[in-house]
Amino acid sequence: MTNRILPKHIGRIAVGSGLIAASIYWLMMSVTLAHIEAASGHVPFDMRPAGYGPTQAAALLEALGVDGRDYYLSRQLVLDTLYPAMLALTMIATICWLGQRVPNSRLVRFGIALSIASALFDYVENLGIMTMIWSWPGVFVPLVYAASSATILKSVSTTLAVLTVLLVGFNWARPPKANIHL
Repeated sequence: MTNRILPKHIGRIAVGSGLIAASIYWLMMSVTLAHIEAASGHVPFDMRPAGYGPTQAAALLEALGVDGRDYYLSRQLVLDTLYPAMLALTMIATICWLGQRVPNSRLVRFGIALSIASALFDYVENLGIMTMIWSWPGVFVPLVYAASSATILKSVSTTLAVLTVLLVGFNWARPPKANIHL
């Protein structure tokens, strides 16, 4: 029964979760992350795909001040608790929706795994940021490197997941007889 329900609604799930994820992303980029950058003069942790070191982390946390750190916790990280799940759901639903022409495709399974990994790394990043803020003014160097590594892994896995969605979409757009089963 589940196999008949899921294909019927997977497109709606993909579109609905995509609209929610896009709205949250827009809110973070144009409001919370923009506020953090304006208040501190530094790029927020979330927007550093190549990572950061202890000196950069300390500079951002110091420049934010008490109010800025509270804002990061109470506004940005609240939104960033919803966003990874919505983005992963969007990518997984889209991959499953478009991948219906290619059942049991390795590309579909790979895309689902990457989508889940991107959300998990985002949550690890968020926990690291939260812990750095709570422990400020102490800067625990291994924590900074762990959070930075999570940021890098989130960036890489999200990029690869999005590329996989595009590949599945390209495969879907091809005529059925010409589908390449990866």
